[in-house]
Amino acid sequence: MDSADRGGLFPPTKRRVMVIADASRESSVALQWALSHAILEQDDLILLHIETSNPSRRGGGLSAFLRRPTSGNAGNQQHHQQLALTSTSSSSSSSSSSSTGSAGSGDLGEYEFLEAMRAACEAAQPKVKVQVEKVEMEGREKAAVILSQTKVLGVDLLVIGQRRSGSSFLGCKLSGSMSGRGLDTAEFLIEHCKCLCVGVQKKGQNAGYLLNTKTHKNFWLLA
Repeated sequence: MDSADRGGLFPPTKRRVMVIADASRESSVALQWALSHAILEQDDLILLHIETSNPSRRGGGLSAFLRRPTSGNAGNQQHHQQLALTSTSSSSSSSSSSSTGSAGSGDLGEYEFLEAMRAACEAAQPKVKVQVEKVEMEGREKAAVILSQTKVLGVDLLVIGQRRSGSSFLGCKLSGSMSGRGLDTAEFLIEHCKCLCVGVQKKGQNAGYLLNTKTHKNFWLLA
């Protein structure tokens, strides 16, 4: 029996992959890694946005980062992905009100980056079903809301952007966060999520990614 026959008898298992979506640079990095390294064409992709009482109206961090040129060996998919994010972000002000079907904060800026991310997903992985979910915190901690949604939506893989600074990185504890546990949102999810959770950082423009999971810390993946 050849590989084609085996593939027909044992098709790849569909997974539900969730990426935490917001207007930050870290979120766009997480999505880029997921589209280029984690998601397969038979998977379902969920973009989860956690809405706060005072949603940010800025999209500069996302759009500025995504306008950076793609390296020559990065491949056409990532190039098209970045183009989709950039073009959609600049034009969505005229279409975002008609493309969002659920009630939320009412902030068009929030929906602009979500539509840009959706367009990037469709450009990079046209066969992947993309689902956008918006959930309000309602006084809860962000990590607790995300953790709950991974269970409700049956998520197999959670991807979250991770900020790296002198006082916040995996292995160092942050005082006063996560109810005194000393963990930021990404670290808490990596340690407590039932499914696999990957924290993603960009290691320089052309230096690949730094990945963190419960069992692998600071794993450097070349782009």
